[in-house]
Parts: sequence; C-alpha cells; structure tokens
Amino acid sequence: MAIRQIRLNGDEILRKKAREVENVDDKIRELLNDMLETMHKYNGVGLAGPQVGILKRVIVIDLYDGEKPLLLVNPKIIKTKGKQEVEEGCLSFPNEYAKIIRPKEVVVEALNEDGKKVKIVAKDLLAQALSHEIDHLDGILFVDNMIPGTLQYVEPEENEG
Repeated sequence: MAIRQIRLNGDEILRKKAREVENVDDKIRELLNDMLETMHKYNGVGLAGPQVGILKRVIVIDLYDGEKPLLLVNPKIIKTKGKQEVEEGCLSFPNEYAKIIRPKEVVVEALNEDGKKVKIVAKDLLAQALSHEIDHLDGILFVDNMIPGTLQYVEPEENEG
C-alpha cells in the first residue's frame, strides 16, 4: 500500500471523464487500497480515481461509522429520491467548503473489490458521498453545482498535519 498524491483544483485531470474498468484484478485492488490509505491520511470521506491521477472509474468511501469502507468499481447511480442541502468539501479543494443540493437517497450499482456486482441503497451522508465521488468520475466538481455565493475558505488548524 502507498500514499498517492492528491490532484488539486486546477489540475486538468480532474475535468476528464474516467474510463470503465474492464477487469477487477490485483492492480485495481492495489489502487483501491492505496486510495483508501490516502483518503484516511487526509481525513477524507471519499476519494475517486481522477483525484489521484488515475482515469479509472473507481471510488472509495469511509464514513468512519464502524461499517466497512466501500471500495467500488464502475459505480453508477441508477435511482435518486428527494433532495438535501449539505455542506461539502473535497480533498482536491483543501479547506474549501460550499453548500450544494444532493439527492437524499441514491441507489448505486457497482462492482466490489472482488469484481462481484453490488447494489447499495444509501441515504443522507452516504448518498451525498456517493454522488460526490461518482461526479468526479465524470469530471464534475462540487463547485460546479454549489449554491452560488456559498464557497468559503476555512483556515486550517495550527496543529493539523
């Protein structure tokens, strides 16, 4: 496992559409594990392939709620329900936050790290995280859909890092 470099706002790779993964093999599993380790190092909730410079449709999510982290390949939102206004940040936009409208519930189909089909019914924070990370796979950033005028920069704490 290795910590990957997170691509920051302005890096053109964040605007590119990621490609479907043809085969969930050891290389993909290594990428997913590296992404999980990288996300944990920076206290993120989710991370998508393009954010570590890899244009593959892979995401990892950990809500730190005692559940096993999600490692997903080729995730697709097949259904949404309701709306929620949330405050959102992104590891590619350090210390920046904005309000955004996300679905309250989503149904996602994907492959897990073993290449098996999974279906996830998610609400609230998990629905938000899935929506955010799947947007990354299509080159869409949270600032593209934020409520105008809500972007804020928050000074990092002195003792961070």
